[in-house]
Amino acid sequence: YLRDFIYVSQDPKDQLLLGPTYATPKVLEKSGLSLQDIDVWEVHEAFSGQILANLKAMDSDWFAQNYMGRKSKVGAPEMNKFNTWGGSLSIGHPFAATGVRLTTHAAHRLVREDGQFALITACAAGGQGVGMIVERHPDATAS
Repeated sequence: YLRDFIYVSQDPKDQLLLGPTYATPKVLEKSGLSLQDIDVWEVHEAFSGQILANLKAMDSDWFAQNYMGRKSKVGAPEMNKFNTWGGSLSIGHPFAATGVRLTTHAAHRLVREDGQFALITACAAGGQGVGMIVERHPDATAS
């Protein structure tokens, strides 16, 4: 199921590719979930530097306070849950199909890894970002 989603935007001058950092806390709050509830992370990797910048920003109190207006950091994902089947850098980034690829990976991983919730995030042109929570259907089983 698509449990929740959110679109965000930030200043394209110096926050162009940080959509995942901005979308993550908002979609978690909207859905009533926490980082600990997430079993599968699928995050679009536009560039290697982009994904590293997002991971660092998510785990920084300074960034959260000075750029996001938050009291504390979002928190970094557990790496054993993060893009474990490969991300856009290793698989490829087919532009219009990237969101479908992220969602398909998340849904299949939830079943194979026996998880309940997946968090999917991506940055987009002009300082945009998207975050989605996918919940595994109770009847979904690996075949």
